[in-house]
Amino acid sequence: MKTITRDQIKQHLDKGDSMVLIEALPQRYFEEGHLPGAFQLLPDQVKDRASQIVPNKDQLIVTYCANTTCQNSKTAAEAFISLGYKNVAEYVEGKQDWMQAGLPVEKGAACCAAMQEKKATKSGGCCG
Repeated sequence: MKTITRDQIKQHLDKGDSMVLIEALPQRYFEEGHLPGAFQLLPDQVKDRASQIVPNKDQLIVTYCANTTCQNSKTAAEAFISLGYKNVAEYVEGKQDWMQAGLPVEKGAACCAAMQEKKATKSGGCCG
């Protein structure tokens, strides 16, 4: 499985590259702080929700969770790959690494546009 570093993610964000960040942690942790523009999606939700959040199977998708001991990001990445997504990378060090580097996080629920209209009320929040 491909991995991606904090610096590589930051470069993509700084350049405005097309990238979908997926936080594979429960909603409450997502709301406490997540990488800029990330969506919340638990690994067991990928099969049902992937095509709504990421319709393009060639899109760069970066999954992450809390830290190196958390396996949710790996499981989520594997789920995307099993669905035929071709450009999936795991940020193994996760949100802890990002925050320890002093990089910005967003707080609160963030919804993808398609889900905002539907006002989804599933347990994972708007996008999860």
